[in-house]
Amino acid sequence: MNQSPGNKFIAFLIIIAAPFALGAFLLAWSPAKQYELTDPEQDGYVTPRSISSLVERTQDSTVTIWCEPKVGKESQGTAWAIELKTKLSGEYPTTLITNHHVIEDCIGGAGTVKIALLYEKPVAAVIVEWDEENDIAVVASAKRLPVLKLSDNPPWPGYWVMALGSADGYEGSVSFGNVINTNSAEILMTNNISHGSSGGPLIDNEGFVVGITSWGLDKEQYNGAKSLDAFCAKILDCEYGDGKTWWDYKSD
Repeated sequence: MNQSPGNKFIAFLIIIAAPFALGAFLLAWSPAKQYELTDPEQDGYVTPRSISSLVERTQDSTVTIWCEPKVGKESQGTAWAIELKTKLSGEYPTTLITNHHVIEDCIGGAGTVKIALLYEKPVAAVIVEWDEENDIAVVASAKRLPVLKLSDNPPWPGYWVMALGSADGYEGSVSFGNVINTNSAEILMTNNISHGSSGGPLIDNEGFVVGITSWGLDKEQYNGAKSLDAFCAKILDCEYGDGKTWWDYKSD
């Protein structure tokens, strides 16, 4: 049976359009993957294709941390797992980063430290080392967690960032914002954070850590995080000089 010219034209359009329709379908339904950075200075401004996937992936490495001193009031903050070997790695294989001010009242056996994933029971953690000047501390736990990786690219003003934490005791809190400015020690950003957010990771649109959430201002329109240079000053012992930054060091 011969087809009419109109039917042939419709069939031709279907053949041409089908690959594009299939590609759009797969793009919409495929699991979100990390971006492959081609121009770091430009790609950082982009909102992630799947925020829910990014949150889920990074929250598995982020915990609430408590310091319960023998004398004084309990403090609560946030910590996150990193690939970093310590002197206690044999007994406590998971290393975590938080702020010094979160655990300072428990240093030297003055109290106990606990961590917990969202909806899970707290488990013991121990303090390994700290850098009071840069407000960074390292703790360790026997609970195994996936690790977050540090970014190789500096967060430029305007970059999209995500803060994870336990804001005001609400575990698993997430806020989104943008970088306002940076210097060698700190990052200013618009993310909403509060007590309990301290020590949490500041995440870029690929899921890499660009800073450590550290402080907030009640009456200002911005909050602060410690940069990776502050983290590198003592904890990582990057051994760079000549005015180099963390990202200069990583690019060598």
